[in-house]
Amino acid sequence: MNRRSLLQGLSFSMLAAKLSGASSLYGQATEPQPEPARRISANDRINIGIIGPGSRGQELVRQLLRTPGVEIAAQCDVYEPRFAEVNELVGKKVPAYQDYRELLQRKNLDAIYIATPPVFHASYAIAAMKSGRPVYCEKTLGFTPEDSQNVVDAVSRTGQIFQIGHQMRYASWIRDSIQRVHQGEIGEPTQVYSYYHRSDNWRREVPNPSLERLMNWRLYRDTSGGLFEELGSHQIDIANWVFKEQPQDVLGTTSIAVYHDGRTVGDNVQAVLGYSKGRRLFFSSITDNALAGNQIWVYGTDGSLQITGEDATFYRKKEKTITAASHSQVVQRGLKTGASYAPDSVMPYRGPGDPVPVRNREEPTLTACKSFVECVRNKQQPFANVDVGFGSAMPCSIGKRAFADGRAMKIPQLKRLS
Repeated sequence: MNRRSLLQGLSFSMLAAKLSGASSLYGQATEPQPEPARRISANDRINIGIIGPGSRGQELVRQLLRTPGVEIAAQCDVYEPRFAEVNELVGKKVPAYQDYRELLQRKNLDAIYIATPPVFHASYAIAAMKSGRPVYCEKTLGFTPEDSQNVVDAVSRTGQIFQIGHQMRYASWIRDSIQRVHQGEIGEPTQVYSYYHRSDNWRREVPNPSLERLMNWRLYRDTSGGLFEELGSHQIDIANWVFKEQPQDVLGTTSIAVYHDGRTVGDNVQAVLGYSKGRRLFFSSITDNALAGNQIWVYGTDGSLQITGEDATFYRKKEKTITAASHSQVVQRGLKTGASYAPDSVMPYRGPGDPVPVRNREEPTLTACKSFVECVRNKQQPFANVDVGFGSAMPCSIGKRAFADGRAMKIPQLKRLS
């Protein structure tokens, strides 16, 4: 049996166990020894190695090709057809490996991009940092609580540059909006309501049934945190940014309501995350109706903010006159009533709002890639650093357990090495 046949015959959970520890699948490859960092001048090209050039990884490649001073120098994936796809994107043959350790042994790589399924993020990121390379890692930071803390510790021990793939932090309209919230434009933010609704069953066609777990890893609990992890992590990060802290607890529910096709993760999820001072984040994601789309509402004591993937708009509160009579019995439409009664229907506000000027419509992933490359050149930690990654990954890891147990669970807070 050749290596490709062996790979195709493995379930993804078995493959995860092989990749995370044993070397028998890949022969005698060992963890690479750290290399002295190359001095990079302003005009030097940054050589990138990418681990996991699937759908998201190839999007990173496309954006890196638009980033000045970057070279795609190596690629790694357990699914061999990805190599030809990357070669076509780049326009040349890129050295390819099926073992991430062999890629990390290359001497000419200046930084590593990781876009594998999240179950591998921590082990690959830690190995890359130990090899002496800065890392850009797609969210989430870790698949388990231990994973996320281990990556934080590895950044501290190695001193390496680390950026998490929360690209929405680099969208100009979102950065400007959050700054205005922090300046008090909507008063004190107390609630964040977020939605990620789509008409998409998440299932991919597979060329061979033996590849089901490899291609459809998002559908199974042992390799996926489901909608809460894949989509909700972005919304959690925005709420963390608004509230300037990570959540303290999580309660939620998930089920399979539509797609009864053998998957073991839900096709819908609803969650409530608690922050200090009684503040809350509500997250909803469904896969059979896209009406609400991808949007975040930040509600404050003096106004509201709506954020989408393309723009943002502020809304002012309607003025409400409170008199002594408002809290005593009054007669309205012939009825004796009090403060809980209003003669008019409570309708959604439909005013024009105050759109946030969009300074830069550049694709946020491109902006994030450019920012990471500049951080590598200047040897500085990025805005979306490992702390940001921890703040969204830990609630996702605990949330999976909370949903399964049907109870609220406390979320571990960030700890530093002593």
